[in-house]
Amino acid sequence: MGYEASFIALLFSLGFTYLTGFFPGGIIVPSYIVLFADQPERVLGTIAASLLTIICYKILSRYLILFGKRRFVIIILTGALWSMIWLKIFPYLSPETMEFRMIGWVIPGLIANNFEKQGIAVTTGGLVTVTAAAYFAGELLKWIF
Repeated sequence: MGYEASFIALLFSLGFTYLTGFFPGGIIVPSYIVLFADQPERVLGTIAASLLTIICYKILSRYLILFGKRRFVIIILTGALWSMIWLKIFPYLSPETMEFRMIGWVIPGLIANNFEKQGIAVTTGGLVTVTAAAYFAGELLKWIF
């Protein structure tokens, strides 16, 4: 997938946010996800890390006062921690987990941040919608040009 689809995903993400008022996992997240649309294991790994991140945040928020910038930083750091754990530890447990990697260090945290704000179903639905639309628009552009 070319970088054109990433640019298209950014435009679609902005349009989706403007029309619905919901964020598809963050404004830039679909731009990164669409680059790996041909690697569903990585997309699923990123969503799984986001879910683990939000679970950890819920547990931490019972014991810490987390709101505003602190909440955002804790969620981003927890997502990065899950990315690092996935990359460094899981391959030793099972060789198949190398294909089940994540996209970036920050992306799981950005998705988890929107899980917290909007809910898991709304965020995932928006992410899938914008990413799929950008992917097919990118494929259409490749076919035309």
